[in-house]
Amino acid sequence: MKLSLDRASSINSPTYFIADIAANHDGDLGRALDLIELAAKSGANAAKFQNFKAETIVSKRGFSELGKKLTHQSKWEKDVFQVYKEAELPISWTEKLIEQCNRFEIDYFTAPYDLDFIRMFATLMPYYKIGSGDITWKESIELMASTGKPILLATGASDIEEVREAVSLIEKYNLPYILMQCNTNYTGEFDNFKFLNLNVIASFKEEFPKAVLGLSDHSQGHVAVLGAIALGARAIEKHFTDDVNRVGPDHAFSLDPTAWKKMIEDARILEMALGDGTKRVEANEVDARIVQRRALRFSRSLKAGSAITSNDLIALRPCPANGISPFNKDEVLGKVLLRDVDGDELVTKDLLTSS
Repeated sequence: MKLSLDRASSINSPTYFIADIAANHDGDLGRALDLIELAAKSGANAAKFQNFKAETIVSKRGFSELGKKLTHQSKWEKDVFQVYKEAELPISWTEKLIEQCNRFEIDYFTAPYDLDFIRMFATLMPYYKIGSGDITWKESIELMASTGKPILLATGASDIEEVREAVSLIEKYNLPYILMQCNTNYTGEFDNFKFLNLNVIASFKEEFPKAVLGLSDHSQGHVAVLGAIALGARAIEKHFTDDVNRVGPDHAFSLDPTAWKKMIEDARILEMALGDGTKRVEANEVDARIVQRRALRFSRSLKAGSAITSNDLIALRPCPANGISPFNKDEVLGKVLLRDVDGDELVTKDLLTSS
């Protein structure tokens, strides 16, 4: 399944699920290939990686000068630069990662956090992903946009002005793009649900009519994912691993294959339930409409020639096809009976005078 790139048609398309393997390869190509296979068999539509060089994404001195480790990094035993260094994805793996994705018929793409990588990956994948941390890196956004490839833009830890500026850079190139609500807190704590602000997706829907909507999610479980889909998101990015207890920067807030499959199953059920938004009597409600609706019945026996009054009528279930709805009681009042009727008999038009 491919990612819908058209806003109008995306809303009626199945949700596209991106398994963000990120640093969960733990420096082992075999693990990376196994995770692609597991992700595909768990229902993912794409496996995503992150290509960066520690030297061009973080400042060793800068993090040292902060004086302490913040948020999720506070649990890292090694210094920030070293963690990034060890999580680097070797470029030499790229061909094998793409082959593995092709083998299991899912998309491969990466978030390139380096200008050279942006150029290098231009011909190797169908989309670019701009991580939340790079939403203000204008040079990177423009370089990606200049290639003409669709872009997924995550908006974690951003205000609306930053989002508008980044989107304007992309729209300048008239590209399809996916705008993803995101909360960039990787601690996995329950309180993070208070800050997911999924209704931003509804705001994006109004302000950015060209954008396909999405969610890049780092919360526990898949409650937020279902909420996002209900709000119109059709691209979901979640971290994926085979064991959430492994040591590494991304394992703890990832989903394992069992949890991932459950997310997909529940999402597909939700998509069935969402419908097209048109209020109507649904096909499976036709019989229920008969037994649950009330119809006018005679409250007592009456003789032919009687003029119908309100006291002669009672609204009771069921309402067969020839019944008269209580909504239309005024059309019955004052009419004259053409024959004798019994109490509890259904009121039908053929029993009444036409005027």
